[in-house]
Amino acid sequence: MPIPHARVSRPRLADELSSRIVDAIRDGRFVRGSRLPSITDLARRFGVGAPTLREALKRLESIGLVEIRHGSGVYVTGHPDVVVVPNPLYAAPATRKHLLDLIDARASIEVETAGLAARNARPEHVARMRTLLEEAAGSLDDDEVLNRTNLAFHREISAASGNAVMAQLLDVLTTLFQAEQRLILDIYGSRAQDLAEHEAILEAISASDEGLARQRMRDHLAGVRERLFRWDPEAAATS
Repeated sequence: MPIPHARVSRPRLADELSSRIVDAIRDGRFVRGSRLPSITDLARRFGVGAPTLREALKRLESIGLVEIRHGSGVYVTGHPDVVVVPNPLYAAPATRKHLLDLIDARASIEVETAGLAARNARPEHVARMRTLLEEAAGSLDDDEVLNRTNLAFHREISAASGNAVMAQLLDVLTTLFQAEQRLILDIYGSRAQDLAEHEAILEAISASDEGLARQRMRDHLAGVRERLFRWDPEAAATS
């Protein structure tokens, strides 16, 4: 859909422009996972300069609504009606307990969202999940792409659940702990097994089998947790 070409003329231009972009996302003109038009194109459409547009996008990135990927573009990554905003300056040591706590927190949300997704997922949700798994299958040797795609798959399940609060809580966890999620991928080891388990979860969601979707998500995260429990960070550091 085209974006209205009305000029932004109020003071605090970046704030107003941020609101306009949020409205465009909320109205469905841009969906999660899509790439926004170029900086030049957006600036022209909104009648502002490129520096003002970049400032607005940085504000949206700070709340997890978009991700600026240098050399690639700006992508919609969050929900416009944000309830919880992550603190981008937060950092914690990647101890085994910290990683186990993260998986336990995810499990408390994701087992339920998997079941709800089996009940509520629309065809476009399932199609996006399939696309993400196809991308993952072609990126098993690229940890950066694979980690991003895996997290996007889990976020798409939460979006398909229809529970906006659970979806946003998972967004916070995955946004705040990106480095930890990458470490978990390394510890888990088997990219192919991880992909197969994701495919099994999607199969249950596609079949609208709530119980099976919950069980497969529970088993998937329990397997990750078991690997983390057996992980020796000191041995890993010296290997």
